[in-house]
Amino acid sequence: MIKVMLSVLALVLVSLGVRSQEVPTDFLAADFHKERRNLVRGMMPPNSVVVLFANSERNRANDVDYIYHQDPDFYYLTGYREPNAVLVIFSEEQTDAQGNTFDEMLYVQERDARAEQWNGKRLGIEGAKEQLGFETVYNGGDFADFPVDLSSFDTVSFFDFQNDYRDKRGTADLFDLIKTFKIKANYPADFDATKQQLYKMITSTTIENSANVAQTLGRYLNNSPNLKNDVLLNDFVNTKDEGLRNEIKQQLLMIQEANNLDTSVISEIMATLRETKTQEELKLLKKAIEISAVGQIEVMKAMHPNMSETEIQGVHEFVFKKYGAEYEGYPSIVGGGHNGCILHYIENNKPKVGNDLVLMDLGAEYHGYTADVTRTIPANGQFTPEQKAIYDIVYNAQEAGIAASVVGAPFQAPGRVASAVVAQGLMDLGIISNEGEARTYFPHGTSHYLGLDVHDKGTYGPFKPNTVITVEPGIYIPEGSPCDEKWWGIAVRIEDDILITEEGPVNLSAMAPRTTAAIEAMMLQPSPLDDFVLPKLD
Repeated sequence: MIKVMLSVLALVLVSLGVRSQEVPTDFLAADFHKERRNLVRGMMPPNSVVVLFANSERNRANDVDYIYHQDPDFYYLTGYREPNAVLVIFSEEQTDAQGNTFDEMLYVQERDARAEQWNGKRLGIEGAKEQLGFETVYNGGDFADFPVDLSSFDTVSFFDFQNDYRDKRGTADLFDLIKTFKIKANYPADFDATKQQLYKMITSTTIENSANVAQTLGRYLNNSPNLKNDVLLNDFVNTKDEGLRNEIKQQLLMIQEANNLDTSVISEIMATLRETKTQEELKLLKKAIEISAVGQIEVMKAMHPNMSETEIQGVHEFVFKKYGAEYEGYPSIVGGGHNGCILHYIENNKPKVGNDLVLMDLGAEYHGYTADVTRTIPANGQFTPEQKAIYDIVYNAQEAGIAASVVGAPFQAPGRVASAVVAQGLMDLGIISNEGEARTYFPHGTSHYLGLDVHDKGTYGPFKPNTVITVEPGIYIPEGSPCDEKWWGIAVRIEDDILITEEGPVNLSAMAPRTTAAIEAMMLQPSPLDDFVLPKLD
């Protein structure tokens, strides 16, 4: 009987292997990920190693997990989309006891017929070699026999752990892999990544600049209660005696030399690499953005006052799926009227949007890359004079912000000009009396990087070519605001995804109408959903 069961499972496994070929073919190629790893290696300090872990599986309820999503950095460097994996990159070539040489290693989930019958095919060792282009691959369970002494490196760099993973069955899940790493890396029980980075900030700064560093540290201490008990940090901040600061610096150097663990090196490398996009990345990112823009267009055509926020969300996400987008890049935001004043409103449960403005902030994620597009439209197809007045201020602010998104400009440039336009517009309408009050109605930043994360990694330095950012000014006037009641409940945000080039900014989401006239014209167009009527249910 046992032999029969194993034979059946083997047949199932073969069947899964055949069927698994029916997948999209426009993912990033293995050569892209290999090139990224080589770039990381070239930016690493001498005699160093980087150890990265796959994302954790997260429980939704009882025995149901959320759909698995790979850690963006791990995916960027490997293309591997399964959990329970480890990537190791060495700055120099290594040699094991058998004389084999390698400069990177990948540990993956082991093939398992029974598990694959329930949850789908795993790549395993051979799949990782054939499809991802790795040469040195092991099963996760072999990480316990990791053949390299981590204490021999000057720097062991990794992203610190968030303790959001569970100990599942078996001996090669993420819990076990991290536990093994901590043992092999002599990870202190009281390790604090933030402290380590602040210590490094102090020890790598000249005494001449110590006053500026102390000021920066002071902000950290004020915002992080767990740092306030650190005597050395507090003494460095509170003294003006450069001699004492130098003594503290020497003490911190001794503390740093006690271990070789580092969480800043890989963070800085990944921020630098992911800030600018290759042509392969831009192709996927543009597709995600265009899918999201089409979603906005189709909702404009389908919108009517009796729609619910949930239904509006569903139309957007149907368009995403129609184009093959695997996920939403973040929880969809659909806020009618006052709900639009809640910046990250995701309940989306208002039964009817009525004649209000509807703020729709949604982004498709296509093969890992996410869009972030916002439009605000009148549910009944026509802007009121008050709605149009606020909308036009936001539109003009966005136009100014986009124009400021040029190579070499500081990252803050779009926000500065957009904020100035919003402040002047609100003063012209008599909603505020001075520029300082504008922050009440425009409380968020104007831009962020976009890529594998909706708030993607970057250096926040001057703009570089092939960087993609958002430009998203907004005005939100909640009920009860200290202004004329005719403005209450108006919330407008316009957000587009901007590619920065040597020739100037390119609006990748421009196909979705932005002006009030273009929106009203689009909302007059017929929708394929006009005749889609479902039966009424009790």
